[in-house]
Formats: sequence, structure tokens, C-alpha cells
Amino acid sequence: MQDFRMETFLAVCEYMNFTKAAQKLGLTQPAVSQHIHYLENEYQVQLFSLNGRRVQLTEAGKMLKSAALSIKHDEIHLKNKMKRTGEKKKEYLFGATLTVAEYILPQRLVEFHRLHPESKISMHVGNTKELREKIDSGELDFAVVEGYFPKEDYESIHFSSENYLPVCIGEKAERYRGADMRELLDETLIVREEGSGTREVLEKILAEQSLCIQDFKNVLEIGNISVIKMLAIEGCGITFLYEAAVAEEIKRHKLRRIALSDWNYSHNIMFIFRKGSIFKEDYRDIFEQLNGTK
Repeated sequence: MQDFRMETFLAVCEYMNFTKAAQKLGLTQPAVSQHIHYLENEYQVQLFSLNGRRVQLTEAGKMLKSAALSIKHDEIHLKNKMKRTGEKKKEYLFGATLTVAEYILPQRLVEFHRLHPESKISMHVGNTKELREKIDSGELDFAVVEGYFPKEDYESIHFSSENYLPVCIGEKAERYRGADMRELLDETLIVREEGSGTREVLEKILAEQSLCIQDFKNVLEIGNISVIKMLAIEGCGITFLYEAAVAEEIKRHKLRRIALSDWNYSHNIMFIFRKGSIFKEDYRDIFEQLNGTK
């Protein structure tokens, strides 16, 4: 069972404010300070520093936060496993980003369900940041994500590599055949909302060319892939999606890949869970089953 003073520490990490942490925990501010001082004496390090009036984690504090979140996650997971002791029915709580959930995982979930027909499978769909937060809080055990995450906090296993394509209607794609990326800036860009993995990948690629999304003539932000594809099919602009998400539309000639001279990108989809988890081997076993390698 995690020390109650560690819960205080994590509350301060969440708010970076002793007063707000005290309010959340129903404690006085002096009590919160006392808990932090106890941990600092226990580990012989300073956990927080002050930059003016702003509270910041020290490097040692960051290390303790990562370890404490892993311990908290494992404790919640352990309690759930203990409650189901003796039951044949298992429960799998995990997350996936939108593109992964809609276009990459479905068939693999079919096979996974056949291996565990009596088990409860719960998949939460969200952006990478949201899924990470749910792993940290113990609401999810692991996630399959396309977005970026801090390697020091999460164990990761390569799940798949997906081609990342610029696409639009055939006539427009033909017009830009052999062009370079910058020539597309005169077009309307149809893109996912901020925080989505698909958008993060595009932003990183554009940044490599000293560009950003706002450099396009016009931008349509849409939080639904089906709507993005519909707008592209109707000639409203260009978009960038994983090949798996537009394979059917390309096959039926509703959309076409824009064959740019300077574009050849793929992106790794990753299976992640808390670093240092005592259930690491369990998660690796689930990964192998989901990925068809076991």
C-alpha cells in the first residue's frame, strides 16, 4: 500500500500548488508541507524548488513522481486482480488513439477475443495525452498510441509502422504529381484537432521543413476521420492520414495519394505502459497476443 505522504506528493505534482493540493486532499497547507519535508528527509533530496512564486519539480522530484505513478498504477491493477481471484473471466482495460482504434486494431481485437471469449474487454478511445493520464491514474492498464510520450515514464513496444500519406481527389493529386511539399501550401488543409496523434505527426514533419499548419492558405479542423475523408472526397481540400485509414477510399478511386517528390514518411504505432511496472511481463504477453506474435 502506497504511503499516504506519497499521495500528498502526487497531489502537489498535479497542481504544482501546495494550497490546491491541500484543498483536494482535505488537509491544511502546513500538513502538506510536513508530508513533503518528510519525503525529502527520507530520500535526502529536494523534491521541489521555487522559481519566484512558481513551484517546480527538481530532477529528483521528477524521478520520484515517475516511480510513484508506476507504484500507484500497479496497486490499483493488483487490487482488481485480487478481486477476480478464482474467476475464469479476465478483464482487459486499455486505450487506443482514434486512428488506431478505427483502422488498425479491429481485426486484431477479433483474434484477441477468440483467445479470450469469456473475458471483459474495455477499450477507451482518446488522444495520447488523455490515455497517458488514464494509465497514470490506474483507469487503464496500457494503450496503443500514435502520439508522442516521455520515454522516461513509459515502457514501449513497437506495435506497427504505418505509412503516412497526403491525399486528395484524383484531379488535384495529378496536378501536384512530382511537386514538393511547399507547393501544397496554397491548398486548404483538412486536419485533426490539436492534441490528436495524427496531427502531432504532421506538425513534426512540417517543422522539419520549417513549416507549420498555419502556413496553409486555409485550415479546417475536424475531430472525426470519416468527416475529414468526406470533405476531401468532395474536393474541399487536402489531408494527411495513415494509409490504413484511407485504403478503402484509394482502392475505390475516391481519393488518391499525392505523389510528392519530397514525401516518404511512415510512423511507428507504440504499445505503452508504465515504466517499472511489476506487471511488465503480463503486458508483454498481451502485446504478443494482440500483435499476433504468440
